[in-house]
Amino acid sequence: MSWQYILTIFIGAILGGAIGFEREYRSKEAGFRTHFLVGLGSALFMVLSMHGFDGFEAQAGVIIQRDPARMAAQVVSGIGFIGAGTIIFQKNVVKGLTTAAGLWVTSAIGMAAGVGMYDVAVAATVMVILCLETMNFLHHRVFKHVHREYDADEKEE
Repeated sequence: MSWQYILTIFIGAILGGAIGFEREYRSKEAGFRTHFLVGLGSALFMVLSMHGFDGFEAQAGVIIQRDPARMAAQVVSGIGFIGAGTIIFQKNVVKGLTTAAGLWVTSAIGMAAGVGMYDVAVAATVMVILCLETMNFLHHRVFKHVHREYDADEKEE
């Protein structure tokens, strides 16, 4: 049974690492290692939340209610804290929002893997990478020309 848990956290880590690889390739603040660790940690917290207390025995007459969602809620809060640390406001420009959102969704992907929803985790990973790559393509091929035209219009005035 422990091999299943190891596979689960491995999948969370690899999927997080796939997103991190894209971020690393683009020289962003949080890269492969950060996303790998967020995916791994989130998957591990979900495995612990779902199965970590299976051997816990209650005393006679004591009713114990387990709530796997409790640990998940704390993971979301913790990732929000980490994500907030990546956002920088400098010279009237906000930077790091995509990094923060990437860490947030990577955590959710790790959590999905942690509860065994591998198909959902893989689909979400593919969607994240497609979004990041599509926007990168549009930014460098389409929007770049729009900005040049806008800048030229401003200089003429």
